[in-house]
Amino acid sequence: MSIYRLNLKRMRAGIAALLVLAATAAGAREDTLPTRIQVAFAPDQQLSEVKNNPSWRGWMKPADWEKALSEHLRKRADRLLPPGEQLQVTINDIKLAGDYEPWRGPNFQDVRFMKDLYPPRMDLHYRLLGTDGRVIREGDSKLRDLAYLQRTSVPFNTDPLRYDKRLLDDWLNREFVRAQAGR
Repeated sequence: MSIYRLNLKRMRAGIAALLVLAATAAGAREDTLPTRIQVAFAPDQQLSEVKNNPSWRGWMKPADWEKALSEHLRKRADRLLPPGEQLQVTINDIKLAGDYEPWRGPNFQDVRFMKDLYPPRMDLHYRLLGTDGRVIREGDSKLRDLAYLQRTSVPFNTDPLRYDKRLLDDWLNREFVRAQAGR
């Protein structure tokens, strides 16, 4: 057997091992989402984003953006809340940043236009539970970011939900970081 074939075999084995390791790490990352933060959405047909988009334009379907926003909220809230506390959030209504403008023609039917006219908004209900399961705080919040395009953001951020995630981040900071400072 030549050295070339031996090196090729080793390289293939190394690549296979790396792929297995990467798949294992990705699976472990999915399983480590905090369970003390629970996020639920109202039924799709009650959400403005779905009702106002009957043809489901765009590349993100409701299940996709609901999952992405839920994971984001769970990870961020897990870092902010003291150990042992639990948070339950129900998003009762949502309208993602931007909107479709079907009058622009068939070439633009899947293009989401970002304008001040289409700010991100969410209506949610939350319940914060203590380590003993007792309700510490509960309330409804109406989140709006009317200046979402004027605020600075990370350059080259191409996340299609960046404005909606920032809306959630602002709420978490306002509701839990500042509230904890006042406790």
